[in-house]
Amino acid sequence: MPRNYDIAELKRLDVAHHLPAQADWQEIENLGGSRIITHAEGCYIHDGDGNRILDGMAGLWCVNVGYGREELVEVAAEQMRELPYYNSFFKTANPPTVLLAHKIASLTQNRLPHVFFNSSGSEANDTMFRLVRQYWKLKGEPKRKVFISRWNAYHGSTVAGVSLGGMKAMHPIGDLPIPGVEHVRQPYWFGEGFGEDPAAFGSACAQAIEDRILEVGPENVAAFIGEPVQGAGGVVIPPANYWPQVEAICRKYGILMICDEVIAGFGRTGQMWGHETMGVKPDIIAMAKGLSSGYLPISAVAVSAEIIEVMKTGGDFVHGYTYSGHPVCAAVALRNIEIMEREGLVERVRSETGPYLAKALAALNDHPLVGEVRSIGLLGAVEIVAEKGTNKRWGGAEGNAGPVVRDRCIANGLMVRGIRDTIVMCPPLVISTAEIDELVGIIRKALDEALPLLKAL
Repeated sequence: MPRNYDIAELKRLDVAHHLPAQADWQEIENLGGSRIITHAEGCYIHDGDGNRILDGMAGLWCVNVGYGREELVEVAAEQMRELPYYNSFFKTANPPTVLLAHKIASLTQNRLPHVFFNSSGSEANDTMFRLVRQYWKLKGEPKRKVFISRWNAYHGSTVAGVSLGGMKAMHPIGDLPIPGVEHVRQPYWFGEGFGEDPAAFGSACAQAIEDRILEVGPENVAAFIGEPVQGAGGVVIPPANYWPQVEAICRKYGILMICDEVIAGFGRTGQMWGHETMGVKPDIIAMAKGLSSGYLPISAVAVSAEIIEVMKTGGDFVHGYTYSGHPVCAAVALRNIEIMEREGLVERVRSETGPYLAKALAALNDHPLVGEVRSIGLLGAVEIVAEKGTNKRWGGAEGNAGPVVRDRCIANGLMVRGIRDTIVMCPPLVISTAEIDELVGIIRKALDEALPLLKAL
């Protein structure tokens, strides 16, 4: 049973002392404090005001096996009793970390057999950034420092992560990006290629990468980085021909291809990895979120054998974190993967719940506010438009409608995100078809309620 909290006091303390992540702190104060989430089970979260909310975001794209998994609690407690912590700085390792590295390598069919651990997706991309630059230096090509990324990409909140990302609103905070990162157009067909042939648009977006490589000079380019599906960018699913063309360009110029699997990894797209769904083979992948289903903070970078053979010629890789390879986090991640395999969650997403979500979302296409629905596995998006058959936005600019529809969803018992004018969802992989019906039904109700509100703008 959940504990009996004094919610009013918690909200007061929240305003007085707690600085929530990625928030307008003045807005939080004006609201009288954050929504206090007290407990959760399965696919539902509960707040201190007594609301039961279907978690259409799996926490923050991460609670793949759902809430309330007692065996994850038990394995954490067991590992804490045996070895709660030790570092990996002193030529030491611990059993869960070594076993988890082996497991991750096997999940890549040993194409990426070496694994470096961190605590977050942002840290994973920092690790990748330093590793790639060091690799090229040791390989005798020290000028290869430039990373190519996409506008509207998200690769974390650290200095390197924000710089690699293409979220323009994040760049002024900290005077970013740092030098050596180039951004090109994103493969967002509905927003930037509307009316074009999707394959032609996909080719044009891939060509933008090659054009930038040539502009910068191939001898200066270290890597291209991209999410298989842009999650925080609005569940941007690229045309089918995009990623194979990107891979061909990377191979043509001998640059590394990096897939940020922080959201797409661990079954989210219906395959273990998003890059498998896209039909490509990266040199490095970053992963986090679904690795432990968010139960404990852990991330990893999986790297090809060729890269690590070069890295071994350079002596110490002077990089790492206090909690790299934390034994309790690793033990929980191992059991989390075991649960996913035992319950066949990846296969279920691919054959049952992913197709079911796609069909359920397609029924929303008849709504006057809906310009497009799209999904892949258990990632979905609903585009809100001012005029059916177009991609015109309410008020003539993006961002006016999304928050209105999002707020109506939450008020009706569904947690989703409003990214500009896109309602996005990423439910736990354990969601049932009945719960998918509930999710889509609440979105429809929210759209109905939002329509008069938007007309009044």
